[in-house]
Amino acid sequence: MTSVPQVLHLPSPSEATKWCAEQRARRRTVGNVPTMGALHAGHAALIEQSVRENDVTCASIFVNALQFNNPDDLAAYPDTFDDDLKLLYELGCDMVYTGTLAEFFPEADDPFSLKQECPSPAGRGLEGDYRPGHLAGVWMIVERLFRTVGSCRAYFGEKDFQQLQVVTDLAGRMSNSDDLSIEIVPCATVREPDGLALSSRNVRLEPKWRQRAPSIYQGIQQVQCLWNQGERNASNLESAARDILAKNEFVIDYVAVRNADQWTADTPTQLNDSARVLVAVYAGEVRLIDNAALQEAD
Repeated sequence: MTSVPQVLHLPSPSEATKWCAEQRARRRTVGNVPTMGALHAGHAALIEQSVRENDVTCASIFVNALQFNNPDDLAAYPDTFDDDLKLLYELGCDMVYTGTLAEFFPEADDPFSLKQECPSPAGRGLEGDYRPGHLAGVWMIVERLFRTVGSCRAYFGEKDFQQLQVVTDLAGRMSNSDDLSIEIVPCATVREPDGLALSSRNVRLEPKWRQRAPSIYQGIQQVQCLWNQGERNASNLESAARDILAKNEFVIDYVAVRNADQWTADTPTQLNDSARVLVAVYAGEVRLIDNAALQEAD
């Protein structure tokens, strides 16, 4: 029987560390795409960009229980591991690694007992308020993922924008204090033709909510439209999206405008050229997030 070609799968962080070190010893640049599996076209775009820009690309598949503040959300997270391996091979990924909490945190009998905090200023407000412990869990595991891979370019999607800000801060701190060089490469949000941002959660949407979900991006576009007309009052911008979301009966966690380069827990009194609108809603039982930069029209 002819074996089916597949991506190299290393089942522990220690094996991945050795593999990555061997690549750098051969003077190969390493691209790094951390994931929790259930891969979709958004993940594929990250892998493809890494493959283009590096000599080798590695990915991780690890569902990090530390970043789930809702146990039901963790239990419902989709498992498509075999399909993920096939997709990674087709995209040209060179290695994928997995592991357990115990392997990532060998110093702790119980990783949940470790002090969890997110020291980044970008962790304040929004997700930091609505998902207590989430960004702290992200900080903890991404720090271990970065140490596993070592010096690299790491690719993260802009859909999880506050998380992107946090890991960018983390990478900067690690690169300054450790013998590491970690470059964060932000990648644009990938959307369905109707505007819905791709997410592993989308498969859980009931038909009614899948039909309404594109209105999330429509709300964001309305904010962009007002911005292009010269509106700079953050409350007015937020209200424009909130009205559209409420009309479609979403339960709104937040609609917020923030300056990306001067992150604040609360809405800033003055917006600058880095302003961004961020949204988090419940579509039935499924929580969806989205965001976009507010940019001047060409």
